[in-house]
Amino acid sequence: MKKLTARDMVQIALVAAIYIALTITPPFNAISFGAYQFRISEMMNFMAFYNRKYIIGVTIGCMISNFFSFGILDVFVGGGSTLVFLTLGVVLFSKVKPGYLLNGWLRKDFFLFSIFFSISMVTIAIELNIVTGAPFLLTWFTTAIGECASLLVGAILIDKISKRVDLTQ
Repeated sequence: MKKLTARDMVQIALVAAIYIALTITPPFNAISFGAYQFRISEMMNFMAFYNRKYIIGVTIGCMISNFFSFGILDVFVGGGSTLVFLTLGVVLFSKVKPGYLLNGWLRKDFFLFSIFFSISMVTIAIELNIVTGAPFLLTWFTTAIGECASLLVGAILIDKISKRVDLTQ
């Protein structure tokens, strides 16, 4: 990764701030935490496909947001999971041959990333099982479904936004 400029740091901070606002601000906070979640802010994960500096912004936003759920434990479990799986997903799926699914609505790499990242919700299911006693398999299923839905919507939106706004900068 290249050396970050002041502009990069401001953009990273803006991404983190938007992520936090979309996660902890009512009414979004009601659906952002727990075994049944649909984090609108997770749609921003796809920005990292255009510029990897956004991995930092999304991870910081996730870590700060998670402090408002289960505190410091969720900061490290959820934030760490985001950092690892977002980075791994971007590296793996950026190599996918370009193409679209569903008559041009959904990028193939974004679709594959959505499935991969949804499966990674196993870490959140383990955390919720330990902290709240939530049933592991059901929690993994519900968090993965919510994550997948959020990511698929985000895949379409971020792709459309990228056609008007240069996210590579």
